[in-house]
Amino acid sequence: MNLLSINPLVYQTIGWIGTIAYLLGYFLLTTNKLKANQIRYHVLNIIGSIGLTANAVYYTDLPNVVVNVVWGIIAAGAIYVLLRKRKG
Repeated sequence: MNLLSINPLVYQTIGWIGTIAYLLGYFLLTTNKLKANQIRYHVLNIIGSIGLTANAVYYTDLPNVVVNVVWGIIAAGAIYVLLRKRKG
């Protein structure tokens, strides 16, 4: 199955889930409900990255693909560092 043949509403929904995850993470960070050194914060960023990347790929919005993939890589790297610190 061609991924681009999926109903556009699916990509819009995935994109909105990503948007909500990004905004929720930022809101919780700025209101001190989450800290930047908590894995939950970075998981929200990864969810946001995946959702908005999928949406941007569907609409062939290359700048948004790049920024969201990089954002997700940064969040995954942060989780990796946090997990290593817990083990060490």
